[in-house]
Amino acid sequence: MPTPAPQILLIEDNRADVGLVREALQEHEVRCEVLVIANGEIAVQFIEEIDAGQHPCPDLILVDLNLPKKPGREVLKRLRASPVCKDASVVVLTSSDSQKDKDDVAPFAPLHYLRKPSRLADFIALGGLFKQIVELRH
Repeated sequence: MPTPAPQILLIEDNRADVGLVREALQEHEVRCEVLVIANGEIAVQFIEEIDAGQHPCPDLILVDLNLPKKPGREVLKRLRASPVCKDASVVVLTSSDSQKDKDDVAPFAPLHYLRKPSRLADFIALGGLFKQIVELRH
């Protein structure tokens, strides 16, 4: 039986950024399933469903901080409280370069805090980092 494809959970409300992440993964030949959740409230519900055994914990979770309905910080807090996903690989991918935001998420131990690049080539280059993380986890 073949092993299932790695799964990346992208918690992002900006459709253009979702497209850029998908493009970055494709460019770096990351063979994976991408689940997109567009607001913090649904993301927290999804984590609760993981804890209830309805879904596996994704191999990589990309979280934007500025989400509708519930901020990314609350999603990270719930994620780290999860018995199933508390050790998940998390990357914060946000437009915020604020030191306060970096300090606020530090207790949740993301692997990386990345400001969304403004140059397309830089955004596409992130696919290489995501590939490394997924390959280590899978």
